[in-house]
Amino acid sequence: MLLPRLLASSAIGAVLALAAAPAQAQSEATTVAEVVVTAAPYALSLDTITTSVNLVSAEEISLTPPAGIGDLLSGLPGLRSTAYGPGASRPVIRGLAGPRVLLLQNGVGMVDASSLSPDHAVPSEAGQASRIEVLRGPSTLAYGGSGIGGVVNVLDDRIPSRQPEGLAEGRGVLSWSSVDNGRSASGSALIAAGPLVVAVDGVSRRSGDYETPEDPVSDRLAEALGLERTGKTRQRNVSVEADSWGVGASMIGGDGGFLGLSVKRTDTGYGVPYAQVESDEAPETIRLHMKQTRWDLRGETPSAEGWLEKVRLSVGHADYEHAEIEVADGAVGTRFLSRGTEGRLEFVMQGSDWRQGAFGLQGLTRNFEAIGDEAFIPGVEINELGLFTLQRFEFGRAGIDTGLRLDTRTLRATLEGRETSDPGSDAGLDWSTTRDTRSFTNLSASAGVFWRPSDPLFLALTLSLSGRAPTEFELFADGPHHGTSTWEVGNPKLDSETALSLEATLRWKGPSHRIEAHLWGARYDDFIEERPTGEVYEDLPVFVYRQSDADFMGFEIEAERTLLRSGAGELIGRLSGDIVRGSTDLGPPPRIPAYGLTGELAWESEAFDAEVQIRNIGDQTRTAPFELPTDGYTALNLSLSWRPSPDAPVTLSLRGRNLTNAEIREHASFLKDIAPSPARSLSAALVMTF
Repeated sequence: MLLPRLLASSAIGAVLALAAAPAQAQSEATTVAEVVVTAAPYALSLDTITTSVNLVSAEEISLTPPAGIGDLLSGLPGLRSTAYGPGASRPVIRGLAGPRVLLLQNGVGMVDASSLSPDHAVPSEAGQASRIEVLRGPSTLAYGGSGIGGVVNVLDDRIPSRQPEGLAEGRGVLSWSSVDNGRSASGSALIAAGPLVVAVDGVSRRSGDYETPEDPVSDRLAEALGLERTGKTRQRNVSVEADSWGVGASMIGGDGGFLGLSVKRTDTGYGVPYAQVESDEAPETIRLHMKQTRWDLRGETPSAEGWLEKVRLSVGHADYEHAEIEVADGAVGTRFLSRGTEGRLEFVMQGSDWRQGAFGLQGLTRNFEAIGDEAFIPGVEINELGLFTLQRFEFGRAGIDTGLRLDTRTLRATLEGRETSDPGSDAGLDWSTTRDTRSFTNLSASAGVFWRPSDPLFLALTLSLSGRAPTEFELFADGPHHGTSTWEVGNPKLDSETALSLEATLRWKGPSHRIEAHLWGARYDDFIEERPTGEVYEDLPVFVYRQSDADFMGFEIEAERTLLRSGAGELIGRLSGDIVRGSTDLGPPPRIPAYGLTGELAWESEAFDAEVQIRNIGDQTRTAPFELPTDGYTALNLSLSWRPSPDAPVTLSLRGRNLTNAEIREHASFLKDIAPSPARSLSAALVMTF
């Protein structure tokens, strides 16, 4: 009951503080809200989105210690990380992860295999991003069922859509961290030659094994399995070597249209944590190597048609490989290959004072193959097609947001000659007689109403229906999956899962205050999840994909108030929190994070910024039968940023993380009981712009 009381008292306190603001302040002009590009093809301001969206700017990314996408975003309301070591981290959004969280690069899919397993790295380095947008709830409709949990869109300027200021502009970042001897360098530039604009960018980061507050193996796991821990406080085999570079060019017209092409190469090697316990046998250590070459074509052109404002095209083609290598002898155990193309074509309709609209189509063709010891799924050819429309109507202070999308997905597996494992046979599988092709059609729709009773206040209520087709591994898995330490058995008879969700949104914004809250719930029919059979095969517990009904609900809040304003700067207080709770017919779903509550006190000025942050995560004792509870923690973080002068192109940042040296174990992580987060650390970053 602690969290509800904390959130309730915090929300009441924030509302009372806002209500106490001088009445005349509400009539003052407020800052124009940023435009969100992911939620819809037409422009929407952050203040008028009917559901939950977060924006992370290039400046915020530059000043944050280098990390995977999941670790970078963890801490935003409703977001956590899969935390599979420093090399692999995907976002967890409102308790959902894997194939229910869609990762995009400039609006089209990654065409990778990172959703297949938590140990697979995302082929996108945050250091190359110009902005990251995070969508939750009904705002994900434009991207189909794979975003049923949420959408993360990593935006960059590799295909320029605008002229730089002057002949060239760019950014460079150097950073270092103490706990893992981490080093990183990144840079990007736009260079103009008349209508031709060339973009170059690159990032290189290195980190070693890191210190931990306590023994990496948790007390709970050691007691449950009778393990003898080493007593050492260093996480082994987690070093990272990541390099990525890209180049692109666009022809930009005077009417704002552009057409460009880019190529990006990503090459990442990283270790996988293992249970560090006393044993007569040498530990089996694995290192993963991921590489991807990606080509992108993007363009936008204004239209001369009276009803059409612009046409926008995005196409991405990628060739991805992920290899699992035994450190002892360098042997490659398993290779995962993914090669495919995804395209998106959007038609933005001419808007008016009362209406905005767009429609479009999206298609994907991808070939996936697993080769080697851990080839627990066969080769699969995947084809998808989606048709969608989004329409927004405003009537004075009220309005309606609507969306409709039709998706088809066809999966064709190579089952000829495939043997059925003993656990597969026990589950009723016989691959020699299983149909090799499955096709799914899903309809998604949303309808939201919003109302602005006064300029500072925005209220919205959105109802949505979303459908998600099963993935290749949910349908066709049968074999050892060491990334999750299970023997995984798919179910080729799975149906699509559907979610009916309702979300209420409140925003109250003035010159000295801001509060945003989201209360949401979702009912899933045919929710797909892995459940243990109780059997063990080849030293691995057997898990089978099953379907049941599920309910998820949660609450997120962000509040901010300027406590002091003077000519020297501003003192700002911030509060954010989230909670999610899930249940299925089979019991609590696994890896649901506990509540999070974060308080910040920040000083902001032209030359100097400082922030003190306290983050509290609760205990998670409501667990699935096969997982251990997780203790909560309280962490203290500090940050300082200095700009020598208002016009100086240099910013120096110092950050202290986990200064209380708390033992941080993310309940959403498969490795929470053998690989905690790093101990206290200091990091520094030097950012240069021109």
